[in-house]
Amino acid sequence: MAYSYKGAIAFGLIYIPVTLHLVIKNNDISFNLIEKNTNSRILYKKTCVDCNDKIVKNEDIVKGYQYEKDKYVIFTNEDFEKIKSKKDKTIAIENFVDIKEIDPIYFNKAYYVAPTGAEKAYRLLIKAMEEEGKVGIARTVLGSKEALIALRVRNGEMLLNTLFFYEEVQKNPVKEISGEIKEKELTMAKMLIQNMSEDFDIKNYKDNYRQKVMDAIEQKIAGKEIIATTERETDTNVLNLMEALEMSLKQKKSAPVIVKKTKKIAKKA
Repeated sequence: MAYSYKGAIAFGLIYIPVTLHLVIKNNDISFNLIEKNTNSRILYKKTCVDCNDKIVKNEDIVKGYQYEKDKYVIFTNEDFEKIKSKKDKTIAIENFVDIKEIDPIYFNKAYYVAPTGAEKAYRLLIKAMEEEGKVGIARTVLGSKEALIALRVRNGEMLLNTLFFYEEVQKNPVKEISGEIKEKELTMAKMLIQNMSEDFDIKNYKDNYRQKVMDAIEQKIAGKEIIATTERETDTNVLNLMEALEMSLKQKKSAPVIVKKTKKIAKKA
């Protein structure tokens, strides 16, 4: 597996050279953009605005920061490397925390951490973190951006998660929600949650829509028309919140159904 980063983990005075390997693979179905009348592919070309729209090769493209209108300072990859300190190139653990203290909203990309030396120190760090139940918080520069990092252990493996910084997470636009909750409504809602509760096993959840798209592609290749999906419809006349809860509790777990017509749920029972 190709690595995405080559550097080291610094744990006190212990130095462990490592590589990072992406955990998640892209499983998207790739579609090309096509001109509908000719079935010809649409291409995007990089052109120079002040060069009569001349096509520019990738090797001739650099990054520029606009500090005034139409004025730029140019940065090359070498410039970014020059401003990195040794610390910037190292995953230096700053402290350890309990993973439950990190809100999942801050988790971004996940990587496997593979040692390229100092394997005893690597195994020691894994064992100590696992027995203490702690996550290491670190920072490093990935590319041209500083990354906040959580190093954690799962089933004897070391994983690294990049985290969003606090200022990157936007505030929830939902304002204060009004509406008095009645005790009976709360009891029924809890009963519904209990009835729908089960152990979580990620293997039980498949990308069903992806399979539908792949089946449709095969139909198209075979020259067949795609037939619209038909699903069972149901009429529901929900008059209030309590009635919705009672009806939900009576329903058995089944495939999703299309709601044909639903009256607006009253705010108060």
